[in-house]
Amino acid sequence: MAQNRRKFISSTVASFGLLGLSEGLQGMTNGPDEKKLKIVCVGGHPDDPESGCGGTLAKLAAAGHLVTIIYLTTGEAGIAGKGHTEAAAIRKSEALAACKILKAKPVFAGQIDGDTIVNNEWTEKIKQLIEAESPDIVFTHWPVDSHKDHQAASLLTIQSWIRGGKKFDLYFFEVCLGDQTHIFHPTDYVDITEVQDIKKKAIFCHISQNPAGIYEADDCNHGMMEKFRGMEISVPSAEGFVKCGSLKLTSKI
Repeated sequence: MAQNRRKFISSTVASFGLLGLSEGLQGMTNGPDEKKLKIVCVGGHPDDPESGCGGTLAKLAAAGHLVTIIYLTTGEAGIAGKGHTEAAAIRKSEALAACKILKAKPVFAGQIDGDTIVNNEWTEKIKQLIEAESPDIVFTHWPVDSHKDHQAASLLTIQSWIRGGKKFDLYFFEVCLGDQTHIFHPTDYVDITEVQDIKKKAIFCHISQNPAGIYEADDCNHGMMEKFRGMEISVPSAEGFVKCGSLKLTSKI
């Protein structure tokens, strides 16, 4: 059974390296007549989108699609010994450098690192930021995460998707599997082998966040995560996602 599943996955991953992520992406080319998709990623802090789906974003951008990263916070509380204003300036600069490498447009939503809010007002704000991009696909954090800012980013995006009429495909990414992201079982994969170096360069723009720890050390080791997800679909490196669509979600607020 496992061998049959592996064969199915290998045959399903088309030239773009996707399993399940939007039929329109399969066999995609760079021709002038091809539809250019709009992609949005919503992350809790600078470095989260880069870590969780930087390879996928780089691959989409390289194919000519329009990529926007919405950072819920600017990482104000993320540098020891620095005040919020100074830390935010440093981390915003790092995010801008990372987005340049990924060929993504950066947007900063304006919430505060460590003090994120999930309410009707912020749901509407995030909804407006997302809808301004008219996305075909949106990526965000998996909601079962130990970091409350990641949870906030996820829940605000989910509510934006619901209240906006579910007009885009919504996918969840993983970060620091086992430490932050929990009980994550991908429904979809992207082969990022060809753009792995681009993703790593984007992560290493976040100098203040110990990028080696994010990508290589035991405390997070996204490099190992990529190898593991790659093994699941028989490629050297991959990113895994969970598609939100089969869930029966309704707004109760």
